[in-house]
Amino acid sequence: MALRKLSFFPSFVDSGVADRFNRFDRLLSQISDDEKRVSPPSYDIRQCDDTHYHLTISVPGWSEDDLEIETVGGQLTINGKKGTEEKDDEDKWIHRGINRSDFQLTYSLPENVKVTGARLERGLLTIHLYHEIPESEKPKKISIDIRKDAVATEREVIEHHADELN
Repeated sequence: MALRKLSFFPSFVDSGVADRFNRFDRLLSQISDDEKRVSPPSYDIRQCDDTHYHLTISVPGWSEDDLEIETVGGQLTINGKKGTEEKDDEDKWIHRGINRSDFQLTYSLPENVKVTGARLERGLLTIHLYHEIPESEKPKKISIDIRKDAVATEREVIEHHADELN
């Protein structure tokens, strides 16, 4: 299981270091003739506008029946499980370079982020995310009252507020 913190600020260091370790691990597996280690599918996070994001996961050869998406308690989990007909065909392949191993990805969703839908197209699973900003956190424009005299009487302040409401 791969647990990832979904962040709206990408971490370039983590992905570069992880990629180097994955390459090194594959090289050692080839040299020692060990069983190939399975790496989780690659993914992208794209900001579409101020409140909408897309999480895109590379799943070539997977169908919508093989994939399951669920959210529970601030966690987004994507499971990939191949059907038995694919596993029965294992001995007929000469070379298999596309990862078809079962996987589970788990992302920790930031507060107020909701999954609004998903689409599988051309080997890419795109999960639509919406960041709902509560009213208390939205920016509010404050008007500046310009007065010629430095001190306003209580009556002027009350009248000013009454004018704004109308």
